[in-house]
Amino acid sequence: MNKVETIEEFYKTKLNWMPDNLKKELGHFNVFRLDKCLCNCNKPVPYSRKDYFKISLLKGKNLIHYADRTVESDRYALVFSNPMIPYKWEALDEDQSGYFCIFTEDFFSQYGLLKEYPMFKPGQNKVYILSDEQLPEVEAIYLRMYNELNSDFLYKYNAIRGLVFELIHNAIKMQPAEATCYSTSNGATRIASLFAELLERQFPIESTLQSMKLRSPIDFAGQLSVHVNHLNRSLKEITGKTTSQLITERVSQEARILLRHTNWTISEVGYCLGFEESSHFINFFKKNCNETPNSFRGRTNV
Repeated sequence: MNKVETIEEFYKTKLNWMPDNLKKELGHFNVFRLDKCLCNCNKPVPYSRKDYFKISLLKGKNLIHYADRTVESDRYALVFSNPMIPYKWEALDEDQSGYFCIFTEDFFSQYGLLKEYPMFKPGQNKVYILSDEQLPEVEAIYLRMYNELNSDFLYKYNAIRGLVFELIHNAIKMQPAEATCYSTSNGATRIASLFAELLERQFPIESTLQSMKLRSPIDFAGQLSVHVNHLNRSLKEITGKTTSQLITERVSQEARILLRHTNWTISEVGYCLGFEESSHFINFFKKNCNETPNSFRGRTNV
């Protein structure tokens, strides 16, 4: 997998310039027209993680790849990218335009829990398909970002933060959260949140020397200093799934990502995911993905 692209590399490779205040700011924000950046980019963007957040309005026919998923957009899409999830987009026609904004996590320091929104959480939807009626409202937000950024308004960055949250809230309204039938307690919620953080802290896998350390419900229970049965009850109450199911789903997702976007051997992929023997990984993948790792790689490699 390609190494993480820093925000400095974005400016150097995509725009051939560097903002004077990039290193001086507590946090960074900028907004761009997509067509102007496409003119300066001579090769496709590789599938990789970035060390900054990005929200893109894509106008045109595209394939958007993120984690182990691919979403096709025929016309308009709002795409949310964060430093934890590798991604890329692939233009399927020449009629491409739109906007995107980039910002660091520090830009929102003390201005809201950005990572708590669903589009920035692991396993959640990152691509929102827009209708003809929804497009003007979203496009207008980007234009307001442009105007604020180029203004002399003393509190313009506060205004811009509000516009970013407006984009986020508009997207959430497009896809209402599913109702849950589980009654939750504060204790169960806290344990589920800590478990999710521990699980995600092990990903993404970016080197063949990297290997998962927490692989079983007992491993996670030990780290959280709770009995494994208590952990399982809490997760079942919050998610409707057992600890083993949640671990298996996340390991399966990372396996698909690595098989699709790296040239690592099956044995190397298995080792990174905690399987000492490649045969154990192959059996795990067949059971949970209904095909062999080689079959999946040959069918989906991009």
